[in-house]
Amino acid sequence: MAIIIKHACVVNEGQRELNDVRIVGNRIAEIGKDISAKANDEVIDASGLLLLPGMIDDQVHFREPGLTHKGTIASESAAAVAGGITSFMEMPNVSPSTTTAKALADKYAIAAQTSVANYAFYFGATPDNLDEIKALDAKNVCGVKVFMGASTGDLLVEHPHALEAIFRESPVLIATHCEQGEVIQQNLRRIEKRYGELRIEHHPLIRDELACYASSSYAVSLAKRYGSQLHVLHLTTAKELELFSNAPIEQKHITAEACVHHLWFNQDDYTHYGNQIKCNPAIKSEQDRQALLAAVRDGRIDIIATDHAPHTWQEKQQQYSAAPAGLPLVEHALLSLLEQVKRGALSLEQVVEKTAHNVAKRFAIEDRGFIREGYFADLVLVDPSAEKHVEHTNTHYLCQWTPFNGTTFSHQIIHTFVNGECVFDGQHVYPHKQAAMSLTFNR
Repeated sequence: MAIIIKHACVVNEGQRELNDVRIVGNRIAEIGKDISAKANDEVIDASGLLLLPGMIDDQVHFREPGLTHKGTIASESAAAVAGGITSFMEMPNVSPSTTTAKALADKYAIAAQTSVANYAFYFGATPDNLDEIKALDAKNVCGVKVFMGASTGDLLVEHPHALEAIFRESPVLIATHCEQGEVIQQNLRRIEKRYGELRIEHHPLIRDELACYASSSYAVSLAKRYGSQLHVLHLTTAKELELFSNAPIEQKHITAEACVHHLWFNQDDYTHYGNQIKCNPAIKSEQDRQALLAAVRDGRIDIIATDHAPHTWQEKQQQYSAAPAGLPLVEHALLSLLEQVKRGALSLEQVVEKTAHNVAKRFAIEDRGFIREGYFADLVLVDPSAEKHVEHTNTHYLCQWTPFNGTTFSHQIIHTFVNGECVFDGQHVYPHKQAAMSLTFNR
């Protein structure tokens, strides 16, 4: 039995073409015109629909183990496939932190049992786990996450000797959160002295351009010194963009990412959304937002991700200083990017490149990220003429809220396929199909 998707507008590798796609097992078996169905084949009429490679989200926080009142691998991967994300790479700041081989293995074991989307996990760097980093299997670990100057728990790495050793010795890509703690603390003291009580409007002033640039420029200098494979996560400022090249991604060993919320919101939105959009690094000015979009267009930013980081509604209702940073995003990330297409800020081809093709290239993901014969059938069918109205109550997140509450998007996700299985039909997620697989990397 095969699945044949008929008459779809296939968006892939810079082209749009009306084609049929045959899926056999977990792979794409054939792409072409007028593919004939055999007995028992399932045929999906995709006339008027877009067929995209599934989004590969290279930065999520699914909160398991240890923080499962906020989210689980099961709940957040269900939200992800409802949003057209077919693969994710999850961060190490859980409890316990993913800083040992055992903790890493434990997370893979949980995902093997509960994830609806394909999965990989970052290993967390600490000042003293270099031997564990050096022993990582480059075929099975997506990267090492380094919090350079801003973190919680035991994941902060600030000392130059420790950072130099990681950049020199890591056998896998290094992904960095770049904000300098010293600058943040100086800003905090200055703003507290001037205003007294801190408010959410102060967040981009505390975690400002200088805090970001001081750290990201340091990371880039280390990568240049040691020839490291560096990926700088969630850029937020126009100034940082001068650090990055617009060369083809295949020619780079230093790359950059932007996140959907930094492309959507600006600091004027704090007045309406408050702590809902408190995140680190902070959402900044409209000028910064426009600069990020321009860098996506011209190639200085290589990848778009989410940094999905759910907290409970009650946690977010606390005073600014106590409210945690992070927001749930995976279910509406792709829809927000398709809205950017409708607005003229991005092209559909650029969205596919930055959310699928380039992620597969940068991380050397095996047989994913493209609509190609022989590749895994990680696919998303999108209706460009059906609206999707978002409310807190119609999300799949465990936290049951979304910063897009009240938003009506101009596109709707009709089907999401993970390894050839329809795990989302536009209304329901089907986790019992157990289609998900661990990502592997051709390094």
